[in-house]
Amino acid sequence: MAPSICFLLLCLLFLSSSTTGVQDHEEGFVSITISDKGLDFAKDILIDQAVASIVLSQLPQIEKTVQVPLVGKAKVVLSEISINDIQVNSSSVNTGETGIALVVSGATANLSLNWRYSVSSWLVPIGISDSGTATARVNDLQVGLTVNLTNQEGTLKLLLLDSGCHVRDLSIKLHGGAAWLYQVLVDAFAGSIASAVEEAVSEKINEGISTLDVLLHSLPKTIPLDETAALNVSFVSNPVLSDSAIELAINGLLTGRNEILAPQGYHRGSGISVFPVDPSSKMITISLHENVFKSGSLVYFTADTLQWTVDELPDQELLNTAEWRFLIPQLYKQYPNDDMNLNISVSSPPDIQVTNKDVGVKISLDIILNVLEAGEVIPVACISVDFSASCAAEILGNNLAGWLKLKKFSTNLKWSKIGKLHMNLIQSVTSSVLKTVLIPYLNSQLMRGIPLPILNDFALENARILYAPPWITVSSDVSFLGHYYHKQLPAYVS
Repeated sequence: MAPSICFLLLCLLFLSSSTTGVQDHEEGFVSITISDKGLDFAKDILIDQAVASIVLSQLPQIEKTVQVPLVGKAKVVLSEISINDIQVNSSSVNTGETGIALVVSGATANLSLNWRYSVSSWLVPIGISDSGTATARVNDLQVGLTVNLTNQEGTLKLLLLDSGCHVRDLSIKLHGGAAWLYQVLVDAFAGSIASAVEEAVSEKINEGISTLDVLLHSLPKTIPLDETAALNVSFVSNPVLSDSAIELAINGLLTGRNEILAPQGYHRGSGISVFPVDPSSKMITISLHENVFKSGSLVYFTADTLQWTVDELPDQELLNTAEWRFLIPQLYKQYPNDDMNLNISVSSPPDIQVTNKDVGVKISLDIILNVLEAGEVIPVACISVDFSASCAAEILGNNLAGWLKLKKFSTNLKWSKIGKLHMNLIQSVTSSVLKTVLIPYLNSQLMRGIPLPILNDFALENARILYAPPWITVSSDVSFLGHYYHKQLPAYVS
């Protein structure tokens, strides 16, 4: 089957998922649901691409020997039989407990072919022959298939439950040739041409299902985000098919690049369900549990990546002990006019919670003041900072991104080698560091986003974000960018 048909079957099956029916040992923290609107969208693309792959298909040569009154036995050969175009008048896709059914009815197809015949009998001892062209039109082509999916250790197995193609009416128009040949073509070859069309379409369906099953097993179970983390996109349950949607569940947690399994200790809790979004309003609904973000928090904290050395500030004078002579006299007294830097480290995994209007973030920091003297880094004091921020989520391409806004913070002296510090005076410096250094840096990282499980060459369109603790839900239409079949393997993100 042509790669384009494989791809569109894949899009029909993969623009969908849910959080129901997950396995006992693993939860699904990313859920996706495709609505009737989305199914129709995928169905229309599937049909367009399937038609494109079938058009110009060459059907096998057909030959027969027929008895013609007053002429004798005539050997007639039909060759170069090509399907030139197909027009689909009616189609539908339906889901249910038994599978996904796609039906095309009332389609028409135009074929072109070459014919030739030869006659040799005692009436015509020298033999006669002729050749020419003809066209055939399928006036009522019916195509249907039913497929189902099962989860196999995090990947999907595609099953073809039933398929069929039936030509109900076919007409032939002969260009050239004897009058008797027309009737021979109609009587003897109409059924053969119809059967050839049916077999060609059915064969492509079977080939496509087999190829697609291989592609499904090629889907990655993890998507690397950077050198530290990867996103676990393995499936955790069998697809759930209802009358109005197709649903799947994806693990969705972030894990260390060297880890095989996702971080443990995350449980959705009983009685928690995905935020109810009108399934008919958008094509696709993607929901992420707050544990997706918490798993990322833990991964990056465990990898010791949440620490930074600050040696540049908008107010660069703050990184010299001379600027601190009034705030911390003892510092200036011990280290007059020495350069400084700040070592900032997150002291515990950031706490992340989805609220009714945004994502709340609480971070605890240790800020160590270092003096740089004679090539030596000398820690002189440590200030602990607890701050809270709100994170507004937004869609950038097919990624869920966000940006932080500082809400409040508090500071405490953790330890000091330069005597007592007046923390009320330190507040302004801490505020400057948070607002001009740390928050902008974190935002630059957050705006890279988390990839949403969307196949290559699909893009979210007119997406909107809804907050329903503990879920963030992205409700969106989808556009098809094309050219997927030029890629060898499917992937989740562009």
